[in-house]
Amino acid sequence: MAKGMFVDTSICTGCKACQVACKEWNGLEAEPAHFTRLAGSSLVRASHFSGQSYDNTGQLSATDWRHVKFIEQFSADRSQARWLFMSDSCKHCVDAACLNACPVSAIIHTDLGNVFVQQEVCIGCRYCIPACPWGVISYSEATRTVHKCTLCDDRIHNGLGTACAKACPTGSIQFGEVSDLRGRADGRLAQLRGLGQTQANVYGYNEAGGLHVFYLLLDRPEVYGLPSQPVVPQQRLVATTVVSVAGALVMGATALFLFRERRLRPPADKLQT
Repeated sequence: MAKGMFVDTSICTGCKACQVACKEWNGLEAEPAHFTRLAGSSLVRASHFSGQSYDNTGQLSATDWRHVKFIEQFSADRSQARWLFMSDSCKHCVDAACLNACPVSAIIHTDLGNVFVQQEVCIGCRYCIPACPWGVISYSEATRTVHKCTLCDDRIHNGLGTACAKACPTGSIQFGEVSDLRGRADGRLAQLRGLGQTQANVYGYNEAGGLHVFYLLLDRPEVYGLPSQPVVPQQRLVATTVVSVAGALVMGATALFLFRERRLRPPADKLQT
């Protein structure tokens, strides 16, 4: 049975315990772009602060496989505010665009359904990066390969849950079989709507053939920086191929017609006589 995660953003507190657990379990170093070395010293200082948000991670990267988004909403006079949090990572799509784009089959679905990058096979071509509708996968200059969340491949293949789900203090991140998680998500959605959260919705049931990591949101997907209708480029391959072939046939037929007309047309000197 496919394994996955259900992320209930309604009870996420933005504590970032999941980010820390992900870093620790996977041995991920600090993101180089987030630090600068002090002149004449071996010390470094954190420099990735915008001054506009408590979100100091900013985005997913080759060393940040999980990112807690801070969606900070304020009224014009800043008298009212709402904070939404969302622990983001790879979605482990059923129809994974990165997997489809990889020319050497370095990216695979395992027997548990998670999308995994085989580091020893990856050639660093980066075709997978623009293919992903969520901007999940990133290139590492250090390893010359791409990296992303593995759904804790080593843990789940040894009977353990993901490190992020284990560390989450509120149960916002739940690991298990996708079919069971969907039942929990549906129940929680009905509960929230019954409490008046009419905009609550589940994101990930149908996108990209279905996501093994899906989210209960309190607002529209766009509010969380998620595409409402993500497009897997390969899904358009048949249509674009048909259009290209049809266009080529039309151009070929037109050229052939013009050439035939030119052959049948009498020479100009004969028309004068």
